[in-house]
Amino acid sequence: MEEKLTERKGMPLLGDDFPEMKVQTTHGVMELPKAFAGKWFVLFSHPADFTPVCTTEFVAFQKRYEKFRALNCELIGLSVDQVFAHIKWEEWIKEKLGVEIEFPIIADTGKVANLLGLIHPGKGTNTVRAVFVVDDRAKIRIILYYPQELGRNMDEILRAVEAMQIADKYRVAMPANWPNNELIKDHVIVPPATDVKTARERLMKAQAGEFECFDWWLCHKKLAQ
Repeated sequence: MEEKLTERKGMPLLGDDFPEMKVQTTHGVMELPKAFAGKWFVLFSHPADFTPVCTTEFVAFQKRYEKFRALNCELIGLSVDQVFAHIKWEEWIKEKLGVEIEFPIIADTGKVANLLGLIHPGKGTNTVRAVFVVDDRAKIRIILYYPQELGRNMDEILRAVEAMQIADKYRVAMPANWPNNELIKDHVIVPPATDVKTARERLMKAQAGEFECFDWWLCHKKLAQ
């Protein structure tokens, strides 16, 4: 008889479905992930409104919002603050910094933060700077955590979303620092061979110009434009 897997409890992991939830946001009540059906989205938490690092982060996310949207990807923020605080903070950012925050922000009571593992006791009672990248099938693809004292690099998050979409579309892997890798520049990595026959074919295909190889297990190619 096939052994049944023990049901796992706790915060979601890579490859899990994003948990269903109804949340209060600055754009009204939203049902996640249903609200972003057919789209990728980035859910990111911040420690608190009206704090310096978080303010710089929200401006940075907004400055890149159109680039995320061009990748069919939405943004949604979160902190354990009331929606009134979110609204006043948005107003302050617009008035003082000239930037209008267009994406929604979740006003969490702590329930979402606990569900997603956003409160780390060793770092206080506020939410840490977490990032969840969720694909268009509502699967969690990337999880990142930053401490309160370190602001995130939004260009890296944008790069990660684009790279994951390319990896999915072409069934390839993405090298370090893509598209500016030190070894293969903007090429992508061909998944390594998993049997002897394919391994032998790799170098032959490289000789035929299908892709380039350092060895049969490390082959790469330029994506067709």
